[in-house]
Amino acid sequence: MRNGFLILAALTLAACSVSTKRPELEKYPQKGGRQPIITPVPVGQSGKQVGGMGQPLPPAGKANVQRVRDLEAAGDYMQALKESVNFSVSATTPQEQESFRLKSVEIVEGKLNQEQLEKVARDSDFGFSRGYALFRLGEISLEDRDKDRARKYFSSVSEFLPGSDLAVRAQDILSQLESSKFVESKTIGVVLPLTGKNAAIGQKALRGVELGLGLNNPGSGFRLAVMDSEGNPDGARRGVERLVKEDNAIAIVGSLLSKTAPAVAAKADELGVPTIGLSQKSGLTEIGPTVFRNALTSEMQVRYLVRTAMEDYGMKRFAIVYPNDPYGVEYTNLFWDEVLARGGTIASVQTYHPKETDFRYAIQRLVGTYYIEGRVDEYKARIKQAAEVEKKKSARVSHEEEVLPPIVDFDAVFIPDSAKAMGQIAAFLSFSGVKNVKLMGTNLWNTPGLAKRAGNFANSLIFVDSFLPQTAAHSRFVQEYKGLYNEEPSLIEIQAYDSALILRQLVAQGAATRESLTRELTSLKKFPGALGVLNMSPDREIQRPLMALTLDKGEITPLKIQK
Repeated sequence: MRNGFLILAALTLAACSVSTKRPELEKYPQKGGRQPIITPVPVGQSGKQVGGMGQPLPPAGKANVQRVRDLEAAGDYMQALKESVNFSVSATTPQEQESFRLKSVEIVEGKLNQEQLEKVARDSDFGFSRGYALFRLGEISLEDRDKDRARKYFSSVSEFLPGSDLAVRAQDILSQLESSKFVESKTIGVVLPLTGKNAAIGQKALRGVELGLGLNNPGSGFRLAVMDSEGNPDGARRGVERLVKEDNAIAIVGSLLSKTAPAVAAKADELGVPTIGLSQKSGLTEIGPTVFRNALTSEMQVRYLVRTAMEDYGMKRFAIVYPNDPYGVEYTNLFWDEVLARGGTIASVQTYHPKETDFRYAIQRLVGTYYIEGRVDEYKARIKQAAEVEKKKSARVSHEEEVLPPIVDFDAVFIPDSAKAMGQIAAFLSFSGVKNVKLMGTNLWNTPGLAKRAGNFANSLIFVDSFLPQTAAHSRFVQEYKGLYNEEPSLIEIQAYDSALILRQLVAQGAATRESLTRELTSLKKFPGALGVLNMSPDREIQRPLMALTLDKGEITPLKIQK
């Protein structure tokens, strides 16, 4: 029996032959050079920070404090709020007054439902807390897309909290709501990292957007408003505000980076502006109904890759070797779940440090030659057999990894990492005697020099992408791009071009408001993109044609399916 091929959260190595459910993966600090670590799943969203919550209450009248606590414990939040407000006025020291003020804010922002908030806002017995209730009602109205109602609530906050920080925040929101009413239907905004370490990919995307809007040709009629996020979420949010307030953009394209994409999407959705993100950030379109995405996501790749392996090649059992970083964890979780959902089995899993270069021990654990405790009888028998056949070779087989053959009970190994890492892992798989299996990967493998890195597995690769230069030579966009910039476009330019082209054509067809443009984007079907037909999925993801790729005579080519 092979030990150590499924790793549990407690860092124990256990033997197993069938996986029917993926364990929850958790992150632990690395200990030493090759400690196998199960890595993190995304952490749930934390609750909204509210004024005064989490801060220790200063000493106050014990009876009054206990009275409010008892009312809260009983679920009578309205009475608890009313008495807390009263105590904030009648307390004998400024410290006690502030203590009850903070408690009142905490109750309003975290304990009351919408109906209760409405009652608080109308009732003078609740004093200053009415302003906090009005602000919270304004937030709820924005979440419900009722801007008129939101304006009513936010405009009343200063009546109860004049000069306060909350009143200033309410006024800022009112200004944004006012500016969002003005729209230039032929102004498209972009928020991209145009300076800093990610400037190169930002410039590539900008080129694609410019071509998509037809700005290289006179008379396109469209205007592009550009904001540099500098790779910073705060800069990205400010960029969205300026595009809406100052440029009156009807829609926004961006962002590319996982750390700025949520900021762009959230701020634009708050202002009711449709955005098309170019980032692979997981869960991006869940932010709101005006958030769309045009990117080759991890879900798209894994779904297509597993379908190809299981339906077209009949594979059933898989191993995974992945890096202990966010990319490796995300793809591993998705791959594992997709395989199980299709009735397959994860036979073996190993992880490694992202900077690892010696994969010997990870591969030995993968194929059951690292620990001999579970194969002692087999090990002894092979040692004896080798000695009897040729005593002179007994020294050569003194290491267990040379004595025990690998246990290869899987059809393919999934490696969600770069082509360089795949090449190093492939070398150790060959050294360990692993043969007749496929190596599966992501579009990171679609890079020059792949054949040299793959070694003995050069004819056994399966990976996916939506772009292969030699198959896209007929594309008008590709030809135009090469003519202008004397180089091949990458997927970044293609996705940016398609996004801008979609907006350009929908506006030209009559979508002159942000609301109508959002509706048209939601129902987008059979749109002719640069490389094929594009369709919008129900979760607002632009679906583009994918292809399974492999190596043939040293060149990356579309995979010819063999049943």
